[in-house]
Amino acid sequence: MAGPTTAERGERQKVESGPPRRPRIRRPARPRTLIILLLAAVLLGAASVWVLYGSKWLRVERVSASGMRVLTDQQVREAADVPVGSPLISIDTDAIEERLRRKLPRIDSVDVVRSWPHGIGLKVTERTPVLIEEKGGKFVEVDAKGVRFATVSDAPKSVPVLELTVSQSVGLRRFGADRLVREAVTVAGDIPAAVARDTQVVKVGSYDSISLELKGGRTVEWGSGEKGVAKARTLTALMKAAPEARHFDVSVPTAPASSGS
Repeated sequence: MAGPTTAERGERQKVESGPPRRPRIRRPARPRTLIILLLAAVLLGAASVWVLYGSKWLRVERVSASGMRVLTDQQVREAADVPVGSPLISIDTDAIEERLRRKLPRIDSVDVVRSWPHGIGLKVTERTPVLIEEKGGKFVEVDAKGVRFATVSDAPKSVPVLELTVSQSVGLRRFGADRLVREAVTVAGDIPAAVARDTQVVKVGSYDSISLELKGGRTVEWGSGEKGVAKARTLTALMKAAPEARHFDVSVPTAPASSGS
C-alpha cells in the first residue's frame, strides 16, 4: 500500500504544529508601579539629605593641621575657626582658606579637606623668607614674591639682609619701593648656591644698581634683576678664575670684571 504523498505530509505537519505563535507584547508599567518607584526615590533622597545635614553621624568633631614650621597647631586651628558640630557637608572650605590667609600672613597657601565622617584637615604651606629688613630692632621677613609677611624679634639664620638705599629720586618714584623689593628677591633667587651661603646683604641703590655683600668683605656688583641666570653662571666662573679678588662685577655678564686681592 502506497504511503502518503508529499502534499499530504505537508498538510499533516501544518495540523500538528498548529497556528503560528504571536510575539509577546510588553505591557506598559501600571500607574501603581510608577507611583511606588517615585515614592521610593523621594524617600531615598530625603533620607540622604537627613543623613548629611540632620543626623549626628556626619558632623565635625575634630580639626587637624599639618605642614607648619613656625606656626603652631593651636594658632592655625583658632584662625581657621571651623564650626565644630556643624554638618561636615555644609563647611565652606573656601571661606576657611581665605580666613587663614588673612589672619596668618605667614601662610602662603592652605588646602581645607573633609575627612569623612567627622574631620576637617588643614594642610598648610608657610612662606619662606629669602630676605629680611631690619626695622626698629626687629626683622621683617620677605618671601620670594616680595611679600613682607611677618615681623620677628630674632633674625632667621642664613637669610641676607635687604638694604634699600634708594633716595627720593626719580627712580624711586618711577618704580616704587615694592617693585625694587621684588627685584631684590629676584636677585636673591638667582645667586649661585655657593655664593648664597656667603651672602650677608643685598643692597638696592636703584633699579639698575643691586649689589651683594659677602663674608670676608667681598662684594658683587649685580646690576638689575635681568639676565640672572647668565650673571650667576658668569659669577661662578669669575670667582674660580680670580679666587683672591675682593670685588666682582657681573652687571654686564658678557663683560665681567674683578679687582682687589
